[in-house]
Amino acid sequence: MAKDPFFSSRLLKWHKTHNNREMPWKGEKDPYKIWLSEIILQQTRVDQGLAYYNRFVKAFPTIQLLAKSSEKKVLKLWEGLGYYSRCRNLIHTAKHISKTYKGKFPDDFESVSQLKGIGPYTASAICSFAFNQPYAVLDGNVFRVISRVFGITTPIDSTAGKKFFTKLANELLSKEEPALYNQAIMDLGATICKPKQPLCEQCPFAANCEARLHDAVSFLPVKGKKLQRRKRFFNYVIAVYGNGFYVRERKEKDIWQNLHEFILMETDKPLAVTGLQKKLSAWMATSMKTSAFVIEDISPTIQQELTHQVISGKFITVRLTRELPAALGYRRISKSGLRKMAFPKFIRQHLATSGMLD
Repeated sequence: MAKDPFFSSRLLKWHKTHNNREMPWKGEKDPYKIWLSEIILQQTRVDQGLAYYNRFVKAFPTIQLLAKSSEKKVLKLWEGLGYYSRCRNLIHTAKHISKTYKGKFPDDFESVSQLKGIGPYTASAICSFAFNQPYAVLDGNVFRVISRVFGITTPIDSTAGKKFFTKLANELLSKEEPALYNQAIMDLGATICKPKQPLCEQCPFAANCEARLHDAVSFLPVKGKKLQRRKRFFNYVIAVYGNGFYVRERKEKDIWQNLHEFILMETDKPLAVTGLQKKLSAWMATSMKTSAFVIEDISPTIQQELTHQVISGKFITVRLTRELPAALGYRRISKSGLRKMAFPKFIRQHLATSGMLD
């Protein structure tokens, strides 16, 4: 069925007669807004990303305005979305387009593909939706539809799988209506051919779907790699002196780069409450050059799962009786100043639940 000339026509007929999925960027032709929506939706659910997309479009209606804005302002607007490398790439690419292309988004696949943070999927989406060029998109929804309809068991995350699915997706693509086709197959995967409890009886390919005919819907698509997550233990010391809190910007090439954090004591295992005073005193004396503090509060253990890491830890609030040495790289920030800073979700959640910024 891979060469079936009726695949695209059936899909497009379903799209024009039955597809009622609403998206604020659906039918959008501005490559800047398409790019923005695609970057936000990488690793982000539509219902979460929508509010961010609307805020970004309101704050930066053109790519030139985004390019001129400060990194701190853009990161603050991105706060809570996670995967902050996406945001840094967004800033870099906006500046590059503003400088190299005078603010006009390039309109050929090769140039779009070379922009930082843009892979084959995003380049295909921009070129097909903005310029109606014949490039098939391959997101999770598309992998799922194709693997089920054609009964493909090749792992979608393997090198061979990616090559095979890319070739097949471009064979199936409607060359006359690539933008409509791409939107249709993504919507079919999102609304009908869902990961769990798919609505097979409403699918335009129900009579021919290999997965449905062979009772293999729940097994497809196949993923070969099993993700191994690194476990890390972050214990944040919220050091208070006067009306200020000691904060620094993360500069290392690690998670949360360019975001802010309190004093970090990373340990190789969970930090037990028993003996915490002694352990913290020794660490503060060595790392922060002070033992002049008292512990005021210890939070429960909290956890955040990232793609490749699991972060667990506590927040320990201490009251300092003298200032920290300036050479340590931390700045004392007021409560109002903290509200303007971009923090990773791990910290931001504690700030919200503890009422610290109220």
